[in-house]
Amino acid sequence: MNGDDDFDDDAMNDAAEAGRDVTQDRAMRFYDRMRSRIEKYLEGRGGAVERTAEYLLLVPDMFMLLWRLANDARVSGKNKVLLGSGLAYYIFPFDFLPEAFVGPLGYLDDLVFAVYVLNKMLTDTDVEILRQHWSGDEDVLLAVRRVLTTADQLVGSKVVGRIKKMAE
Repeated sequence: MNGDDDFDDDAMNDAAEAGRDVTQDRAMRFYDRMRSRIEKYLEGRGGAVERTAEYLLLVPDMFMLLWRLANDARVSGKNKVLLGSGLAYYIFPFDFLPEAFVGPLGYLDDLVFAVYVLNKMLTDTDVEILRQHWSGDEDVLLAVRRVLTTADQLVGSKVVGRIKKMAE
Protein backbone atom coordinates (compact mmCIF):
# COMPACT_ATOMS: atom_id res chain seq x y z
CA MET A 1 0.00 0.00 0.00
CA ASN A 2 1.15 3.52 -0.67
CA GLY A 3 -0.42 4.94 2.47
CA ASP A 4 -2.62 7.37 0.56
CA ASP A 5 -6.05 6.47 1.96
CA ASP A 6 -7.83 9.27 0.08
CA PHE A 7 -6.40 7.95 -3.17
CA ASP A 8 -7.60 4.40 -2.34
CA ASP A 9 -11.12 5.64 -1.55
CA ASP A 10 -11.25 7.70 -4.75
CA ALA A 11 -10.10 4.74 -6.84
CA MET A 12 -12.90 2.60 -5.43
CA ASN A 13 -15.46 5.37 -6.05
CA ASP A 14 -14.24 5.62 -9.65
CA ALA A 15 -14.78 1.89 -10.08
CA ALA A 16 -18.30 2.13 -8.65
CA GLU A 17 -19.03 5.00 -11.04
CA ALA A 18 -17.99 2.84 -13.98
CA GLY A 19 -21.13 0.74 -13.70
CA ARG A 20 -23.30 3.77 -14.48
CA ASP A 21 -23.75 5.49 -17.82
CA VAL A 22 -20.73 7.64 -18.52
CA THR A 23 -21.90 11.10 -19.50
CA GLN A 24 -19.59 13.87 -20.61
CA ASP A 25 -19.93 15.40 -17.15
CA ARG A 26 -18.84 12.16 -15.45
CA ALA A 27 -15.95 11.74 -17.87
CA MET A 28 -14.78 15.29 -17.12
CA ARG A 29 -15.04 14.73 -13.36
CA PHE A 30 -12.99 11.54 -13.70
CA TYR A 31 -10.46 13.46 -15.83
CA ASP A 32 -10.27 16.29 -13.29
CA ARG A 33 -9.80 13.92 -10.33
CA MET A 34 -7.14 11.96 -12.18
CA ARG A 35 -5.22 15.09 -13.24
CA SER A 36 -5.47 16.50 -9.70
CA ARG A 37 -4.10 13.28 -8.15
CA ILE A 38 -1.24 13.17 -10.61
CA GLU A 39 -0.33 16.84 -10.11
CA LYS A 40 -0.48 16.46 -6.31
CA TYR A 41 1.72 13.37 -6.52
CA LEU A 42 4.26 15.13 -8.74
CA GLU A 43 4.40 18.24 -6.53
CA GLY A 44 5.73 16.21 -3.63
CA ARG A 45 8.33 14.34 -5.65
CA GLY A 46 10.28 17.05 -7.46
CA GLY A 47 13.06 15.79 -9.71
CA ALA A 48 12.75 12.22 -8.42
CA VAL A 49 10.01 11.49 -10.96
CA GLU A 50 10.97 14.01 -13.62
CA ARG A 51 11.27 11.41 -16.41
CA THR A 52 7.97 9.78 -15.48
CA ALA A 53 6.15 13.08 -14.95
CA GLU A 54 5.83 13.87 -18.66
CA TYR A 55 4.12 10.51 -19.20
CA LEU A 56 1.87 10.77 -16.15
CA LEU A 57 0.61 14.12 -17.40
CA LEU A 58 -0.49 12.43 -20.65
CA VAL A 59 -2.73 9.99 -18.75
CA PRO A 60 -5.83 12.22 -18.32
CA ASP A 61 -5.60 13.52 -21.90
CA MET A 62 -5.49 9.97 -23.28
CA PHE A 63 -8.53 9.06 -21.17
CA MET A 64 -10.51 11.97 -22.61
CA LEU A 65 -9.38 11.08 -26.13
CA LEU A 66 -10.66 7.52 -25.70
CA TRP A 67 -13.96 8.80 -24.31
CA ARG A 68 -14.47 11.37 -27.07
CA LEU A 69 -13.62 8.86 -29.81
CA ALA A 70 -15.99 6.29 -28.31
CA ASN A 71 -18.76 8.89 -28.67
CA ASP A 72 -17.87 9.96 -32.22
CA ALA A 73 -20.24 8.67 -34.94
CA ARG A 74 -17.36 8.54 -37.44
CA VAL A 75 -15.61 5.80 -35.47
CA SER A 76 -16.49 2.22 -36.45
CA GLY A 77 -18.28 -0.13 -34.09
CA LYS A 78 -15.23 -2.41 -33.98
CA ASN A 79 -13.07 0.48 -32.83
CA LYS A 80 -15.66 1.59 -30.30
CA VAL A 81 -15.35 -1.84 -28.69
CA LEU A 82 -11.57 -1.34 -28.51
CA LEU A 83 -12.05 2.14 -27.08
CA GLY A 84 -14.51 0.77 -24.52
CA SER A 85 -11.91 -1.74 -23.36
CA GLY A 86 -9.42 1.12 -22.98
CA LEU A 87 -11.89 3.15 -20.93
CA ALA A 88 -12.73 0.16 -18.75
CA TYR A 89 -9.03 -0.43 -18.14
CA TYR A 90 -8.72 3.14 -16.85
CA ILE A 91 -11.76 2.98 -14.61
CA PHE A 92 -11.66 -0.47 -13.04
CA PRO A 93 -9.15 -0.81 -10.20
CA PHE A 94 -8.00 -4.30 -11.15
CA ASP A 95 -5.19 -4.02 -13.68
CA PHE A 96 -1.47 -4.78 -13.89
CA LEU A 97 -0.45 -1.75 -11.79
CA PRO A 98 -3.46 -0.94 -9.59
CA GLU A 99 -3.64 2.72 -8.62
CA ALA A 100 -5.07 1.78 -5.21
CA PHE A 101 -1.78 0.05 -4.36
CA VAL A 102 0.92 2.03 -6.19
CA GLY A 103 -0.70 5.46 -6.38
CA PRO A 104 -0.58 7.56 -9.53
CA LEU A 105 2.30 5.50 -10.95
CA GLY A 106 -0.40 2.88 -11.48
CA TYR A 107 -1.78 5.01 -14.29
CA LEU A 108 1.22 4.21 -16.46
CA ASP A 109 -0.15 0.83 -17.55
CA ASP A 110 -3.47 2.54 -18.33
CA LEU A 111 -1.55 4.96 -20.56
CA VAL A 112 0.32 2.15 -22.33
CA PHE A 113 -2.90 0.20 -22.90
CA ALA A 114 -4.59 3.35 -24.27
CA VAL A 115 -1.83 4.00 -26.80
CA TYR A 116 -1.86 0.38 -27.98
CA VAL A 117 -5.63 0.70 -28.52
CA LEU A 118 -5.16 3.99 -30.39
CA ASN A 119 -2.32 2.59 -32.48
CA LYS A 120 -4.46 -0.37 -33.52
CA MET A 121 -7.37 1.95 -34.27
CA LEU A 122 -5.21 4.09 -36.55
CA THR A 123 -5.06 1.27 -39.12
CA ASP A 124 -8.56 2.19 -40.29
CA THR A 125 -9.38 5.57 -38.73
CA ASP A 126 -8.34 8.93 -40.11
CA VAL A 127 -5.75 10.53 -37.83
CA GLU A 128 -7.56 13.86 -38.20
CA ILE A 129 -10.44 12.44 -36.15
CA LEU A 130 -8.01 11.78 -33.31
CA ARG A 131 -6.47 15.23 -33.68
CA GLN A 132 -9.92 16.87 -33.47
CA HIS A 133 -10.52 15.24 -30.09
CA TRP A 134 -7.01 15.58 -28.65
CA SER A 135 -6.52 18.10 -25.85
CA GLY A 136 -2.84 17.47 -25.18
CA ASP A 137 -0.06 19.93 -25.92
CA GLU A 138 1.89 17.91 -28.49
CA ASP A 139 0.55 16.22 -31.63
CA VAL A 140 -1.39 13.08 -30.72
CA LEU A 141 0.66 10.89 -33.08
CA LEU A 142 3.90 12.07 -31.50
CA ALA A 143 2.50 11.34 -28.04
CA VAL A 144 1.38 7.85 -29.08
CA ARG A 145 4.75 7.06 -30.67
CA ARG A 146 6.65 8.40 -27.67
CA VAL A 147 4.71 6.20 -25.27
CA LEU A 148 5.03 3.16 -27.54
CA THR A 149 8.81 3.56 -27.76
CA THR A 150 9.24 3.88 -23.98
CA ALA A 151 6.55 1.43 -22.83
CA ASP A 152 9.07 -1.20 -21.69
CA GLN A 153 10.82 1.34 -19.47
CA LEU A 154 7.54 2.69 -18.10
CA VAL A 155 5.86 -0.54 -17.05
CA GLY A 156 8.28 -3.39 -17.81
CA SER A 157 8.44 -5.75 -20.74
CA LYS A 158 6.24 -8.43 -19.12
CA VAL A 159 3.40 -5.96 -18.60
CA VAL A 160 3.84 -4.61 -22.14
CA GLY A 161 3.59 -8.16 -23.50
CA ARG A 162 0.32 -8.72 -21.64
CA ILE A 163 -1.06 -5.37 -22.74
CA LYS A 164 -0.22 -6.12 -26.39
CA LYS A 165 -2.15 -9.40 -26.16
CA MET A 166 -5.14 -7.64 -24.61
CA ALA A 167 -5.18 -4.95 -27.30
CA GLU A 168 -5.12 -7.44 -30.21
